[in-house]
Amino acid sequence: MSATLGVFLRQLQPDWRISIFERLDNVAEESSDAWNNAGTGHSALCELNYTPQKADGSVDISKAVAVNEAFQISRQFWSHLVENKIIASPRDFITPVPHMSFVWGEANVAFLRKRHEALSAHPLFAGMEYSEDPAQLAQWMPLVMQARPPGQLLAVTRSLNGTDVNFGALTRLLFSYLTESGGCSLHTKHDVLNIKRGPDGRWQILVQDLRQNTQRTVNARFVFIGAGGGALSLLQKTGIPESKGVGGFPVSGQFLRCTNPEIVAQHRAKVYGKASVGAPPMSVPHLDTRMIDGKPALLFGPYAGFSTRFLKFGSLMDLPRSIRLNNIKAMLAVAKDNWPLTKYLIQQVMQSNSERMNALRDFVPTARSKDWELVVAGQRVQIIKEDAAKGGVLQFGTEVISSKDGSIAALLGASPGASTAAPIMLTVLKKCFAEKLPEWDAKLKAMIPSYGQTLANNPELCAELRDKTTKTLQLGDV
Repeated sequence: MSATLGVFLRQLQPDWRISIFERLDNVAEESSDAWNNAGTGHSALCELNYTPQKADGSVDISKAVAVNEAFQISRQFWSHLVENKIIASPRDFITPVPHMSFVWGEANVAFLRKRHEALSAHPLFAGMEYSEDPAQLAQWMPLVMQARPPGQLLAVTRSLNGTDVNFGALTRLLFSYLTESGGCSLHTKHDVLNIKRGPDGRWQILVQDLRQNTQRTVNARFVFIGAGGGALSLLQKTGIPESKGVGGFPVSGQFLRCTNPEIVAQHRAKVYGKASVGAPPMSVPHLDTRMIDGKPALLFGPYAGFSTRFLKFGSLMDLPRSIRLNNIKAMLAVAKDNWPLTKYLIQQVMQSNSERMNALRDFVPTARSKDWELVVAGQRVQIIKEDAAKGGVLQFGTEVISSKDGSIAALLGASPGASTAAPIMLTVLKKCFAEKLPEWDAKLKAMIPSYGQTLANNPELCAELRDKTTKTLQLGDV
């Protein structure tokens, strides 16, 4: 998120100076790191949680359309970077990988059939295929179909427009551009201790150099807090009214990883299933092809867990320290109203390796424990906000919280996260630099050709830009 905003500002206003502070040794070692997330280019092609079934049995595709359009904006932004040699090779961070939804059982098959009917008629989802034929499914996902019980009722949708994205590599490419372009300084191993408003209206950021064990104050007219799970704590330090009543609920994650070449070669897709009852949306089970540093691997999960840390490399005191008088009511209300989630997390934490392998065998019947290792993913902090009716609500997704004067903004939340970084940062620009938008309009349209328009309502432009970005990002040879 921070890297994306930095590139936008560098392109739009090259005379501004930018300072970046990162508490770890290198950038992208937290949530953006390749093994700390699933690397799915979230476009709602396969993620069933974006298409809930209504009480009347119909499928609501509104969120899927919004997520897909947001990802198309990110694709346009990345294409601009490739076309302008800011990123030399798109294959350094993005790879074409088919996206599939996979279900079994009569009710789930009926749901997927309706979902396909609704989505395939929309221009953003053109070309989506559907099949219940075991022979066809064996061609699409041979590893998943291997040794599967005969007679099992199955259904799959497939889209060849899917991608695997190494967000860690992308983040490092963006920061390399920023530091090499001049006017931008990157300070790793620097921890932000406090953010407060100075007498002159500017923000005073107290920063500690963890290498030298020294402190200094940096003054800024605008601050963006893109610290992943750590953003909430820093937002609270600002004292802005918009930070009141906001809390966070941390959810940790784990994956099973396979690097055995014989097994990896049998699967080339991201295959998403249905979430368990009570599971958060980010815990939808999926079997993914990953391409990291040119090497393919398989990832299955996630297995959710609970930790009071807000960051993978955070403190166990993160959650207790985030509790305030202004947010404790909302947090207690969420704790009371979300017993299914609490139960689910307890069950996940208590899981044995054999239970994790059993979940994997729903997708890979032939899976052997010796071929899969458990890896710890990044932390995600879901947003808790005050609600007049319920006292508090637990929100899934991402949200920009900014001050009334637009001088400071923070990005909270989780999935779809990095996949929609470009449109989310456009939101930051609109919230915080509204007076500059007329001046920036032409440059923004050069970077995002659909800027100011809606692809969902423009089939011709949708097809044109999808073809263009597919070519630029080298996504045509799935």
